Parts: sequence; C-alpha cells; structure tokens
Amino acid sequence: MSAVNLPTPAASQEHAWWRGAVIYQIYPRSFRDLDGDGVGDLPGIIDKLGYVADLGVDAIWVSPFFKSPMIDFGYDIADYRAVDPLFGNLDDFDRLLAKAHALGLRVMIDQVLSHTSDQHEWFKRSRESRDNEFADWYVWADASPDGTAPNNWMSLFGGVAWHWEPRRQQYYLHNFLASQPDLNFHNPAVRAAVLDNVRFWLDRGVDGLRLDAINFCFHDAQLRDNPPKARELRVGRGFSPDNPYAFQYHYYNNNQPENLDFLAELRSLLDRYPGAVSLGEISSEDSLATMDEYTRDGRLHMGYSFELLTEDYSVAHIRGTAQALEERMLEGWPCWAISNHDVQRVVSRWGHGDKPAHFASMLSALMCSLRGSVCVYQGEELGLPEAELPFEALRDPFSIAFWPTFKGRDGCRTPMPWDGTPQAGFSTGTPWLPIAEGHRGLDVARQQHDPDSSLNRFRRFLSWRKTRPALLDGAIRFLASDEPVIAFVRGSGADAVLMAFNLGGGEAELNLSEAGTWHIDHGHGLPSGERTGDRLRLPPYGVFAARATG
Repeated sequence: MSAVNLPTPAASQEHAWWRGAVIYQIYPRSFRDLDGDGVGDLPGIIDKLGYVADLGVDAIWVSPFFKSPMIDFGYDIADYRAVDPLFGNLDDFDRLLAKAHALGLRVMIDQVLSHTSDQHEWFKRSRESRDNEFADWYVWADASPDGTAPNNWMSLFGGVAWHWEPRRQQYYLHNFLASQPDLNFHNPAVRAAVLDNVRFWLDRGVDGLRLDAINFCFHDAQLRDNPPKARELRVGRGFSPDNPYAFQYHYYNNNQPENLDFLAELRSLLDRYPGAVSLGEISSEDSLATMDEYTRDGRLHMGYSFELLTEDYSVAHIRGTAQALEERMLEGWPCWAISNHDVQRVVSRWGHGDKPAHFASMLSALMCSLRGSVCVYQGEELGLPEAELPFEALRDPFSIAFWPTFKGRDGCRTPMPWDGTPQAGFSTGTPWLPIAEGHRGLDVARQQHDPDSSLNRFRRFLSWRKTRPALLDGAIRFLASDEPVIAFVRGSGADAVLMAFNLGGGEAELNLSEAGTWHIDHGHGLPSGERTGDRLRLPPYGVFAARATG
C-alpha cells in the first residue's frame, strides 16, 4: 500500500481529524505474535498494519505494552517509559509509529495514570517508610482504632480497597487489584511526574492518548465513607451485581472535583503538540454527566463510557443514551464503543445465538452512524463471538475471582484468527489463551475472498461513510420509531443523510411521512430497505440510507 501523508490538523476543532474518526483498538497480547512465544508483540502489530489500514479506519489505539509484571496484563505499569520485553523494545515502537504514519494511520496509546504496579520504583520507595522522598506519592492511611481499613471503600475487582503494608504500618488504597496501588494526585510532585511521562510519548510522536479510568485519579482527601446502595439498585457499568463494589455509591473514591484542574493541565500539555488528542474512559454513578463535565472546553477532546457496553440491546436504550448525551454534553465530543477488551463481544452480548453474517456489520454501521467518533475492537470487523473457555484456561484474575456467575474478560481477549491453521496464524507457539473454536471459519483469510463477509461489508461501509460528510461531523436528529427500528437524520441541507436500522430478526416498517423527501442511497453495502410511498420496509437486521433531495 502506498504511503499517505497525514493531513495537517486544522486549528479549528470543527475540522479536527478525530471528529468522526474510527479508531481501531489493538490488544497487543492477542493481535499477532512474531517471535513464537505465544504472546502478541509490537513486531506482530507492524506485520499487520497494512490489514488495519485497508479496513478504512483512521487511527489505532494500542493497549498497554509498557514494562509490567502482567498481573493485570499490562494495566499494572512498572515503568511508563519502557516497552516490556514481552512485546519488544522502543525501537520496535518507533518502527510501528513510522509505518502507521506512512499508511495514513494515527497512533493512540493507552495511558494508565491513576495507579501503577506495586513493582514501580515509586511504590517500592514509598512503601519503605513514612519520611522518604516518595512517602506521599501514594494514598496511605492509618488503620481504624480496631485495626480495620480506614473507610468502607471497595475495589472494583472485589473486596476491600485497602491493603496493609507492615513496613509503614499503614494501609494503601487500590481501586483495582491489590498490586495496583493508587497514586496520590493531591501531591503536585505526582502530577508533574505523570505529565512528564505523558510528554515522553508525545515527544516520540504519538497522536493521542486513551486515558484508562481517568476519573479515578483523585480521591476524597477526607476519606469519607461511600453511602450504601439498596439491593435493587446494585447495577453498574463494568461490574456485576454480586460484586461488593456494587453495594455502594462511589461518591468519594473517584470522580473528585480536583480532577477537573488536572484535566486542564493535561490538555494544556497536549495543546503544545498539534493534532494530539485525548480520549477518556469514564465510569461513574452518572457517566453521561461526567462525560459532559470532562469534555468541556479546555479538558478532554473526547470521552466514552460503558453505556453501550451493556446487555441492553433495544432501541429505547441506544436511542435514549444517544439523545441524553446530546442534551447533556454541551461542549464535548462523544466516542462510541460496543466492544472492547473488558466486556463480552457484542455479537454474543446483543445477539444471543445464531445471527446472519450481516448482523455484526449492521451493529458496526449503526455505531459508525451516530454522532461522534467510534472505537472498534480488534475482531469486531470479523463478527467474532465471545470465546467459551473452560475455567482451567482462564488467565484474568477478574475472571477467576467471579467465575462462574461473571466469566470475566478472557473470552473477548483470545487471539485474533488470521487463517485456518491450527494456531490461526497468530503464533508458531502455544497461544497464551487458546484459539476460540467459535472463531474457526471466521478468520481473515477466509473472509477476504467472500464479498458478503462481515469483513468486506465492514470495509465497504467505512469507505461509503467517508464520502458522506454528514456522517462524520453532522448534527443528529432522531425520528419517531417503534422497536425494533431506530432512525435518525445526520446533518442538514443538501448534505443530510437519513439512516434507519432494523435491530430485529423479522421484517419491520417505518412511517416516513414526517421525514420529508429523500433519495435512497444503496452504496453502504448492507441489506437495504424498500420504500413505497411513506412506508419503509426493512429486512431483518437491514439498513436504509437516503440522501436529501435538492
């Protein structure tokens, strides 16, 4: 593929490259292994960048590849400036960056700012005593008079969010695993050091940051207890009702007002690098309100939440989420995701059984038609279902802790199937997670040659989408519709596009008498609807697109 020069980012936010961008998430452990150790690596990503560019996406987001003991598979960072030998080295990353840019792809990397690994040098020093240079770099607190934890905060991964350190005779806070101690962002030296690590990668040439758990940076300095949550309200995004984390409102262990000033500091740094962008992962008691707050002018460029990473597959939920965000997100820009490395794959989560091949393509098309940018998780373009793994194959501590009621994250992290060979073209060694039997026959090599495959439908839709400016940056207006049809207009005037999607397995109808006059547009490559007068008939999981007249 010939080199493509990246456009110079416009000063105006309205024409910034990331508005309407499709960002392809690569989970390095499971993408492609070139050295045969069974774990994906940076050279493996480089090897397949041409495939990614040919999808028609605008950028890649590479999940953590930093030095780590891998207890949480890279989200526990021991050195923010080093590549873990498992994945390669800094020269490999520089080659990845250069090749991606030559292919016209922007590169975003994960930054996990709120916590480190307990193997990080900062923490090793901090735990030694209460009076050394790093003593106040983490969240330490004395025990309660009876020796129990300082307050009632719970860890997202189950159990109390405090761990006893005998060397200091104090507890330290961990909102995730006990091996992931939380940094003390109330300490200005910590904030400066964190921003200096970010600067290291911006200087290296990355185009953006995906900010993991960004609303967890600050904690309540008074360590106030979180209030309890009634049993019937124990639901949330990213955890199950049987997790003690669901038993309380998380008002004090995250989402503190001081975080807004830190986001402004981070944005000020990013603004020194033209075109550099920030995307924050946000999970709070009211994620939509927090997204609005965090993406206002001078803070994050984009935010995404877990609102569509749930079991609820209905027009009411999808439309309601998008409409609520339009009403509440006054200045910012949303980013949509229906799959990632933390949740069950969408084909299984929303499909619940056998579905036609174009079901996955319809879901991707729907997400890529909403107002905002989009994160596509590796394999989503192939229509991969969730992998079914036996307990003995699990590697994720979250999966193991909550098995079998919550099967955790291993099922969405199995290796990418590239071909029909025993190891699916992923590795010459034994993969760190088994090749999913349900992915056999859905590999890239087989789908490449089928014009009606999920892969080729995905490519055609993204190619068509790029020729419709309204789908990239236009406003959105929802039309009245009943389950299972969702319909909306993007943009206005001559560029406007009408989109309608049938989320159901039977034929569905939509009354277009209130929608005005439109010309049908067949170029999206998915099973399309037929219009007779004011009546639109949509086939199962069908898509209708039309352009404005005149």
